Amino acid sequence: MKPVSSAFRHLAHACRRGSPAIVLPLLFLPLSTRADDAALFEGVRGADMRIAAIGWRLAVANARLCDRIEPGTGMQLHVLDQYGGAQREAAARHFGFATPVAVEGVLPGSPAEQAGLRADDSLVRVGAVEIAKLSGKAGKADRLDAAHLAIAALPVDAPIEVEALRAGRPIHVTIRPIRACNSRFEMTDDFNAASTGTAVQVGAGFLEGYPDEQIAVVVAHEFAHNILRHRDRLIARGVDYGLLSGFGANVKYFRQTEVQADLLSVYLLANAGYPLGATTAFWKRFGPSKAGGILRSRSHPAWRDRVATFEAEIAKAETISARPVVPPILGERDKPLDGDWQSILVRN
Repeated sequence: MKPVSSAFRHLAHACRRGSPAIVLPLLFLPLSTRADDAALFEGVRGADMRIAAIGWRLAVANARLCDRIEPGTGMQLHVLDQYGGAQREAAARHFGFATPVAVEGVLPGSPAEQAGLRADDSLVRVGAVEIAKLSGKAGKADRLDAAHLAIAALPVDAPIEVEALRAGRPIHVTIRPIRACNSRFEMTDDFNAASTGTAVQVGAGFLEGYPDEQIAVVVAHEFAHNILRHRDRLIARGVDYGLLSGFGANVKYFRQTEVQADLLSVYLLANAGYPLGATTAFWKRFGPSKAGGILRSRSHPAWRDRVATFEAEIAKAETISARPVVPPILGERDKPLDGDWQSILVRN
């Protein structure tokens, strides 16, 4: 994979997230030729599909660990609404949007690929989901969210009839989905990473210089937050997000969720066949430059302690040969957060 340039990261940030603050920077991008547009859009697609492939591998391999299951198709979707300002027309032209929701790509070996769907197919109907009835606004990702939620709610074990347009011509295919954890995986900007309960977002910055097995460490951590319902449990505790997350009583709850996500991520990676040593390799590289000293977030444990915690949990995981491993920490999913993070963190 070629390095991700700063210009590409800016475009990824500007044209692929769903808030006005993200779309506005497009107005200040320099005018480009169609060849430039094509290179940038394909860079965005390639990065998105790289993250999607890691997420798909984790979501399918760990279906037994999830209590929220969706019919896994292997489609990565995008919407024209995501592209704003000067890039909207160029995106419509490059990706051939004939409907508001299109297939950005299909994952190799997935049910979508086996059914015959291709990148740039514009969706008309997916099962009972009629794309034209999904609402959205320019500069927002509302329609993408609605499409994912509606498709995820389809029967898990039933074939899905898909109607689409390919180069202006109607096509009909039948996807036979497989069971997958209910989460979508997509790119965001810089070195940010987040979980929303139903989505995992990983920054384009991680794609520059980090191998897939280490990017999987970031994806698995955020995915673990979704599986453990951390957002819902933090909201139930009434914690404050944003700048206040690192102060007062908030700290212990956020740290508890961070350590729990680290612990579960070890087994998510093991079940998906990723080398567990990638966890410590990632943190020993990322920690000193991005999570140490004045850059350290008070809501997260020190990176050296996280490495020690990973090492201890990996030693446990490596004694278990069966796959998938269903670790005891899943039993915490239905319990209120109590703020006890110190008893589950290994100090270095």
